[in-house]
Amino acid sequence: MSSKKALVTLPSSASIDDILECLECDGGCIVKNMLKQETIDGLWADLADVLDVAPNGDGSFVGRKTRRISGLFSRSLHMQELITQPQFYGAAEKHLCKPFKYWLDGVQHVAIPALQMSLTQAIMIMPGEGAQPLHRDDIAHHRRHPGPDSQIQVLYALSEYTEANGATRVIPGSHKWDDDRAPTYEESVPAEMNVGDGLIYLGSTYHSGGKNTTVDKPRTAIATTLVLGYLRQEENQYIAVPREHVREFPERVQRLLGWSTNPPFCGWIEMRDPNYLVAPDAALNTTAEDIL
Repeated sequence: MSSKKALVTLPSSASIDDILECLECDGGCIVKNMLKQETIDGLWADLADVLDVAPNGDGSFVGRKTRRISGLFSRSLHMQELITQPQFYGAAEKHLCKPFKYWLDGVQHVAIPALQMSLTQAIMIMPGEGAQPLHRDDIAHHRRHPGPDSQIQVLYALSEYTEANGATRVIPGSHKWDDDRAPTYEESVPAEMNVGDGLIYLGSTYHSGGKNTTVDKPRTAIATTLVLGYLRQEENQYIAVPREHVREFPERVQRLLGWSTNPPFCGWIEMRDPNYLVAPDAALNTTAEDIL
């Protein structure tokens, strides 16, 4: 009998503190029914045709029988529900956005970092695909471990998510490992989910796409990542999502896409909050003093 620890599955009513407790202990958890059915249906309506013709990857990391499409905010307005999902966003904000103190002109100030969208990707693992190499997502920012987290991800299941069809593999507790300990496939467990469930995990947690040993059952998920606002986005949202598409979203989502400043003064344009470029009717008159 295996002694490996399975991921905790929380009910749809789980609180942010419930999720944070799991993240602290295991580095990840599954939350039931994170997405509404109308959102799932809308995503499939917007993305199915693109996934149908998307090419397979060309390596073990991206997969040789795995289809990926990115820039999802330029493809579906329903993405705004995924990035602002209360449990995902709330857990990321509470875990990552710690106060930062600094002195300026003899006065001590406190800045709270913003969150921003880092990556969006629809991932369809086709039958016959092998296991993806285990990895940490925060390697994009050269993070050292153990150490403060910089990002939180969620994988939303758009199809049944079983061990047989390639459910994401996770090593519970691996977010506490240092950088010299190598992960092994035998230490990982499958994050089995139903459609609409979500796997929330830290950027420091080892995970990978699983093997799809079925004959006719693709495994589809949407990956969505929130990262601290002063770090570079893994997916360049300014290029991936044209400005005319950014304008279609509410201001909160525009800012999460990067059209904002991170306190105290990171990301400005002409000493102004860049949101005015996608929300001209907001009549923002931000000055350098406002940014500070």
